[in-house]
Amino acid sequence: MSQANFLTGTDTEVGKTLIAAALLRAAAAQGLRALGMKPVAAGGDEDVDALVAAGNVAAPRELINPYLLREPLSPHLAARRDGTAIDLERIARCFGELRGRADFLIVEGAGGFRVPLGDTHDGADLAARLGLPLILVVGLRLGCLNHALLTAEAIRARGLPLAGWVANQVDPAMACVAENVDTLRARLPAPLLGVVPFQDHPNPAQVATLLELPE
Repeated sequence: MSQANFLTGTDTEVGKTLIAAALLRAAAAQGLRALGMKPVAAGGDEDVDALVAAGNVAAPRELINPYLLREPLSPHLAARRDGTAIDLERIARCFGELRGRADFLIVEGAGGFRVPLGDTHDGADLAARLGLPLILVVGLRLGCLNHALLTAEAIRARGLPLAGWVANQVDPAMACVAENVDTLRARLPAPLLGVVPFQDHPNPAQVATLLELPE
């Protein structure tokens, strides 16, 4: 059975795609068949392109990204404006087809863990439907401690395991970075997979050297 994880973040713009691509590159460097999935992309397909470039397995684009929405809005709003609805079962079918193609699969969620995907379901429902262990990307900036701990609590409430977390510094001026990481290391019930310092031009290949794969 291949290894698959659902990657989420403490918020939007915390570097989820960067970390997902870096993990895929790290897996590929270990000789694994690595493949990324972005079920919902809103406002462009740059994230999808990054995941495709980082993996080493070819797969149909419509499986990797079942929903490409035009506007950079919360997915439920972007889908409504596009006249469509995000169907978790369709995503689950695409995931099932992809899983057999790879040894290491990353499913990157949209926004934060509880971002709405429709009138009655959200990102947490998608993670639960797929039944995958979570990787949490913590965007290191003021407020990240609360966001990280609340997200971990929400993951636990869904009965999903937290396989690991990554500290990604998104604010170059953040004070007490090491102290914040130490605080989260003591409080989050999962291993720290890596600390990524702020980068003006993030490079997934370089970031891959800073990360460990989840067990």
